[in-house]
Amino acid sequence: MMDSDVKDCIIVGGGIAGLQAAIQLGRYSAYDVLVIDRGTGRSTICKSYRNILGWPDGVSGDELRQRGRKQAEAVGVTFAADDIRKAERDEAKYFVLTGKDGTRYRAKSMLLATGLMDRFPKLPGLMSTLGTSVFVCPDCDGYEIQDRKTVVLGSGDPGASMAILLSERAKEIIYVNHEGQPASSENMTRLANLGIPYIEKRVTEIQEEGGILSAVVLEDGSIIRAERGFISFGGNMIYSELAEQLGAELEHNRHVKTDPRSKMTSVEMLWAAGDLGVHSELTTVAMGEGATAAIWIHKTLKKMTSQAVT
Repeated sequence: MMDSDVKDCIIVGGGIAGLQAAIQLGRYSAYDVLVIDRGTGRSTICKSYRNILGWPDGVSGDELRQRGRKQAEAVGVTFAADDIRKAERDEAKYFVLTGKDGTRYRAKSMLLATGLMDRFPKLPGLMSTLGTSVFVCPDCDGYEIQDRKTVVLGSGDPGASMAILLSERAKEIIYVNHEGQPASSENMTRLANLGIPYIEKRVTEIQEEGGILSAVVLEDGSIIRAERGFISFGGNMIYSELAEQLGAELEHNRHVKTDPRSKMTSVEMLWAAGDLGVHSELTTVAMGEGATAAIWIHKTLKKMTSQAVT
């Protein structure tokens, strides 16, 4: 296919960080901004964020994305549905992106907001409870288990660490090691000292009523009654492949390193924001990082334009 026009900025990822950046850039009324989104990611599966200013009763990831896209389009940002498979730079130092069907996109600057996806098993009832009564982020949703009977579904040390962390908030907490991976002797001792029951059996079903967890069914048919749940399996998928292709520096866990102030990566004109970066993985933090990156993209593009004129 033919190359598209060179954009001032391409944002890869239409989640929370990408949309907030798009809105900020669009409001400068000076740039041709394109958001390329494949429609996946953490925000697509969360049914209720309840720690966001102005949404005390919660708002779903889907609603935030729909509202964010509408707001960005209103200030001139365009969108493309595609899955970027390759990223490189040409002789002019423009970013060249290739989509799943070979469509190519070019831009002077780029923001990666590709995020991550939590690893968890496909269990009946789990998807319908995620974000309403089963959670992944203790900073976001530890409040939701306050004084409630809670079950942690996980694997080895990640699950054990989550149960230990949450024990100070829950009325009662149980750790089910679904995958049976060994936890460290230190964590096993801490679980025992805290009085946290440890069960090493596979889960076959999450029982729920109206999206609210009521019980966990184990492989032997036994049932654990609970009011809330957390999942922690480790091995989350960090979507940093494009950053790696462009030579950006990564942390040992494959999150992308960025300048703390500007959110620019180690590659000139390449920024990263949201869960892709190194920070506490909160929606509100992703919003802030998206806005911050957009401000610095604006500063950089404006400086480039001024230098070209002189």
